[in-house]
Amino acid sequence: MPKNYRQLAEGIKARINPENFSLEKSFSDELSKISYSDVLTYIRMSMKSVEPEYTQKSKDAGEKVKEHLSKELKDVSFKYQGSVMTNTHIKGYSDIDLLTICEKFYQPDNYGINRILENSEQRIKFSSSLVKLEREVNKTSYEGNAIEDLRNLRINSEKILLGIYTNCEIYKPKSIKIKNLNLNREVDVVISNWYDDVASIINDKGEYRGIQVYNKDTNSRGEADYPFLSIKRINDKSIITSGRLKKMIRFLKNTKAISEQEIDLSSFDINAICFDINITEYQYLSFYELVPVIYNHMKKIDNDNLKADSLVSVDGREYIFRGNSSKKENLKKLLIEVESIFLDLKSTLRL
Repeated sequence: MPKNYRQLAEGIKARINPENFSLEKSFSDELSKISYSDVLTYIRMSMKSVEPEYTQKSKDAGEKVKEHLSKELKDVSFKYQGSVMTNTHIKGYSDIDLLTICEKFYQPDNYGINRILENSEQRIKFSSSLVKLEREVNKTSYEGNAIEDLRNLRINSEKILLGIYTNCEIYKPKSIKIKNLNLNREVDVVISNWYDDVASIINDKGEYRGIQVYNKDTNSRGEADYPFLSIKRINDKSIITSGRLKKMIRFLKNTKAISEQEIDLSSFDINAICFDINITEYQYLSFYELVPVIYNHMKKIDNDNLKADSLVSVDGREYIFRGNSSKKENLKKLLIEVESIFLDLKSTLRL
């Protein structure tokens, strides 16, 4: 059954601009030039960013929470993570993740560091960074109780936010969710600590630092995530491509969202698929020319097991499809959706 692209485009418009703010004149002019084609209008709309007024409200809601917490908490810092920070979110009313990071301690990957220091071949490989690694393992270890610190930070954060927000959920194990009723935005407050692996240490930390999220149900910390390096890499690469990388990410997210099938691919996965495309393949292309680039890349991943198994996350630390047949099946579902759009585009433009 053919897609009703006009209806789908209106649905995206309502999702990214629910209060119907005036669109930028340049974008409105662009839409008017392609209004003869519903599929072109859909593609362009699916690649558009959320209007900045909405994104700013999400950030403002996060800043309000930060302000309340910082007045009463000690030894903490705050960072944001998620698609709002790369402007690849596809909802006007997007929530935002506020990492509340305990600064009483940080967790170095001592096992990974010692594996290098105790192996002669590895010492040669990392010869220029040995001083940094040795300095890290020779630091005095934290004498406090890290888990207890995180538990207290969670309890105190809950107490503060319950006293301020009438809409405050404290039952999720990994986050406290509040809703700022004035701004109509939700904020997820995530208790965590810094984690420094070898890559973080030899690159002087910064965006290479990881975080471990506290789980109050199990009173434990999870595996390390590296959201800041991913944010930096997506933002940097998108600057080089004049926003085209982010357009492709939004296109896949919206295409997944409109599908009648349940497609179990996360933003993390979609970011990796688009980030993996060689810049030279799309750096100077117009918006509709990005669709065959995405389609061909996904098809290559689907058809080539070696390609699929080698695809890594944006931070370079995780394999996306290796050993995960279920995820590959979901890639196939999304590929079918993209192929349908590609064929309709091809027919429209007689490519």
